[in-house]
Amino acid sequence: MTIASAARPAWRTAHGAIALDRPVILGILNASPDSFWSGGRIQHLDQALRHANQLIEEGADALDVGGESTRPGATAVPAAEEAARVTPLVRAIARRWPSVPLSVDTVKAGVAQQAVEVGAWIVNDVSGLRLDAALGSVVASQGAGIVLMHSRGGVDRMAGYDLATYGPDPVGDIAAELGDCIERARAAGIPDDAIVIDPGIGFSKRTEHSTAVIAGLDRFTALGFPILVGPSRKRFIGEIGGGLPPAERLEGTLAACVAALDRGARIFRVHDVRAARRALDVAWAIAGRS
Repeated sequence: MTIASAARPAWRTAHGAIALDRPVILGILNASPDSFWSGGRIQHLDQALRHANQLIEEGADALDVGGESTRPGATAVPAAEEAARVTPLVRAIARRWPSVPLSVDTVKAGVAQQAVEVGAWIVNDVSGLRLDAALGSVVASQGAGIVLMHSRGGVDRMAGYDLATYGPDPVGDIAAELGDCIERARAAGIPDDAIVIDPGIGFSKRTEHSTAVIAGLDRFTALGFPILVGPSRKRFIGEIGGGLPPAERLEGTLAACVAALDRGARIFRVHDVRAARRALDVAWAIAGRS
């Protein structure tokens, strides 16, 4: 296995650069009651802090805090409610582990503003700056890093299949739409070295689209930005396995992560940090010998 080189050696954020010279694990903290994976649901601050500590001990390089589910059929959460879920958690984690990079998973400018003010380093926008015109300006003014993910529709539709319609070259279509996201970020004043792109595995994509995205990651690295992937326990893994429920999708998640690493991904957003850390570290070590 020969791992593709990363587009950039580091990711600029609100509190310093994150080196991308090895696989970076982004551990998921869902501060929402309706996450698709029950193992990722956190509803109380003390529980969340215990889970954050567990993820860090298992090898997470950074944590991603979200207060609005994007599972199929999810209901949009009012900004005030979402902020009430994530801001206290971001503040508490930043105080306890100030050197651990923190990402806030939101599509709303107001939620992002509050989270960055209390300690978030990065804004993870699953809409790629489509849904809130003010979000890019918040990221730029705060000097935060940003993840631009490919998706279509609002949070209630983006994880479904009704918008998963592509031409004969779906990877090309997705890359072009991510290019639009990048231009929105630049127009808002976000510098290139603060941008990471995410092709949005499982979002507005059927199984054949998600597998094509992983197989064709070199076409996304050609855009010139580091790549984050989030295959963790997604529906496409269950469908490939013949209908596996989320609880039985760990092995498939690890396979997808290693395949993505081989093709240039450097940041991996996962629920199962220990397993992903071990799998990716072994793949990285083997690649270093080849």
